Amino acid sequence: MRDEVSGIEPRLNVLGEPLQPCSFAPRTGFYRNGCCDTGPEDVGAHTVCAIVTEEFLAFSKAVGNDLSTPRPEYAFPGLVPGDRWCLCAARWQQALEAGKAPRVVLAATHIRALDYCRLEDLKRYAVDLA
Repeated sequence: MRDEVSGIEPRLNVLGEPLQPCSFAPRTGFYRNGCCDTGPEDVGAHTVCAIVTEEFLAFSKAVGNDLSTPRPEYAFPGLVPGDRWCLCAARWQQALEAGKAPRVVLAATHIRALDYCRLEDLKRYAVDLA
């Protein structure tokens, strides 16, 4: 159920636990609040907290989403390998199918990512499972 005041979806991760922050440096999330929150305005479903790699950044650029070039007009610093970023769930899934998926932080990946990705796949790429 969506928060009627903010419109943001419930703050749960893919494990059904409270959603943890993804990154404050760079500040990520559709709402730029550091979390992979989502709501009705987020048509891209920026719900997967990923640790980007050079391979993924090159893949993303090749398919039309350059995440490595700074865009100051959008207060976007450009990403470098090792940065955490809230990716569109469909883009992460596309990268998975192409063999280019970055690692993910399950505790910071919003439950709505499961609309696009299988939990089993996310767990295989998780950095936060013992």
